[in-house]
Parts: sequence; C-alpha cells; structure tokens
Amino acid sequence: MIHMHRYLFFLALIGLFFAAAGSAQADLLVKVVATDPPAESTLGRDESFYVRIQYTSDEPISIWARPYFKGKQVNGKSNASFPHSGSGYALGWFAFNGPGEVDEVRILIGSKSRGEFVAASYPVKIIGTGATPDPRAREPWVDEMLREEQIAQKQAYEKRMNEPVSFGSQILMSGFMLLMLGVLIAGFAAPAWALWKWHGGWRVAAAVPAVLMAFVVLRIVWGVSRDPTSHNLWPFEILIYGVVSLAIMGALVVARRFIGTED
Repeated sequence: MIHMHRYLFFLALIGLFFAAAGSAQADLLVKVVATDPPAESTLGRDESFYVRIQYTSDEPISIWARPYFKGKQVNGKSNASFPHSGSGYALGWFAFNGPGEVDEVRILIGSKSRGEFVAASYPVKIIGTGATPDPRAREPWVDEMLREEQIAQKQAYEKRMNEPVSFGSQILMSGFMLLMLGVLIAGFAAPAWALWKWHGGWRVAAAVPAVLMAFVVLRIVWGVSRDPTSHNLWPFEILIYGVVSLAIMGALVVARRFIGTED
C-alpha cells in the first residue's frame, strides 16, 4: 500500500506539471491572420510587407515580424513594438533595402517572464527587386492599424513625459548636461588658446579642431531651425566632437614638445 500511495503521488505530481505547462502555453496565442500584399508578391525598395497578427497574452509582450530566407534573417527594415497585453491585433512589417528574397516571416515575442522567442512562423514567397516600386493601394486594415499605432505611440510618449522624474535621474541628467557644457567650452577654448599663442604651422594645425567644433554647432543650429527633430541627440554630438577636438589638441601639444615650437 505504501508503494502504491507513492506511485499515485508521483503520478499526481506529473499530471500537475503538465497541466501547469499547458496552462502557461494557453496564456499566449499568436498567429498571422492577414498580409498586405499577399504572401506571394514582389516588393520594390523600401516597400513594406504588412502582417496582421492576432494575439492573446496574460502579460505585456512586444511583437515583431522578421523576414527570413532559408533559415537566416534577411537584412532590411522591420517594425519596432510597444507593449501589447490582453487580446487584440498587432501590426508587423518589413521592407527590403535592396534586392532580396524571403520565404518565411517569423513572429518574435518579447516578455519579462519568457524572454525573446519565436512564437509563430508564416510561409511566404516575397521577392525584393531593389527598384522604385509602383504606387499601390493598401488594404483598409493596414491604414487603420497604422493610425492606431500612431495614437498609441503618442499616448505612451505623453505618459513618459508626464511621469515624475526621480531625484537620482535629475542629478544624473544635470551631471550629463554639465559635462556636455564643459566639453563644449573646452572643445572651443583649447584651440582658441592655441590660435592665440602658437604661430606658423602649429597655428594652422590648431585651426582644425576649432573649425570642426564651429561646423558641428552651426550644423546643429541650422538643422534644428529647419526641422526640430533632426538633431534629437545633439548633446551626444557635441560631447563626441568636443572629445575629438580635445584629443587633437592633446596630440598637438605632445607633438610640439617633442618636435619643437619653431615656426
């Protein structure tokens, strides 16, 4: 009887394990329900192949459509993703940078509990010509989902902007901006000092980082005046080129010490 009870106990444990595993799998459902253009199509350069993806998930997930050919991912553009949860439809897409071929679209899922994995595969026969595509009308569901994504992205952005910034983040941002400002000033001041103090060829050499910094700043100002979104990462541009300017000046100082300061 004791052995029988143990046997039944282990059977119950195994049953609970498989039931839990089945329940976990049932909490996630992903499948392709439509494409635009059809699964057998020819695409021009930068022409998108859209995938309508039905999903059900018990947790927030990211959903991507990725093109593959003979088991290898095809280079090109593809969709980003914001979190989806519950049940609904997500829009995936990809586009060729040039000539190419795709025989499979894999639907990738990203979640905190499961990580990133392939949740579905959809066979296609897509040829990329690399040529400029002819105008083509899209299916109504594509335009509708694109509008929904734009609204969702705008709402997510506004939510991030309205979230209170922590004290630590404020200190970090202030420190970064001070660092950027210091590098900007030093990137101008070091070559300016050399232009004032040095003579001859050394002065000409010092003009290189000065012109570089002036060009970078003017390019940012000109670009932002025409398109406010053209230089969203301008602090990093200044930081990078400011460091380059200081590196050039450091190399010139070392060179003058070893070569000499004669004109």
